[in-house]
Amino acid sequence: MEVKGKVYEVSATQQVTESLKKRELILEYIENPQYPEYLKFEAIQDRCNLLDNVKVGDDIEVFFNLRGRPWTDKTGKKTYFNSLQLWKVNALGAAGAASAPEYAAPADISSTPDDDDLPF
Repeated sequence: MEVKGKVYEVSATQQVTESLKKRELILEYIENPQYPEYLKFEAIQDRCNLLDNVKVGDDIEVFFNLRGRPWTDKTGKKTYFNSLQLWKVNALGAAGAASAPEYAAPADISSTPDDDDLPF
C-alpha cells in the first residue's frame, strides 16, 4: 500500500527491547482539506534509517504494510491493534521534478503524398 502526504513529525529511534528498535513518522494526509488526517507509521529495525533524511514539511510518498494482531489483557478482554509498517519512502515535489528524465523533441513524421513510397 502507499499514501502521499506531508511530514508532520519524525521521532528519534527508540530502543524498545535489546533486539528491537523502532521509529515513528506522522504524516499529514489531506484527502479533504477541511479535515486533515494524521497517520502514524512505524519503521522497525534497519528500516529506521529510511527516515534519516526526512524532515518536517517534506512532501513524501510512503509505502507500507498493514499489520494487525490481537492482545488479551489480565482480565481476559481481547483487544485488536493495527500498525502501518513502512518499508519505503520517496521524496516528492521540487527534488522529484528535477530528477525527471529529459526527452528528445518530437520528430515531424508528417509526409506529403509525393514522398510516400509505402505500398499500403
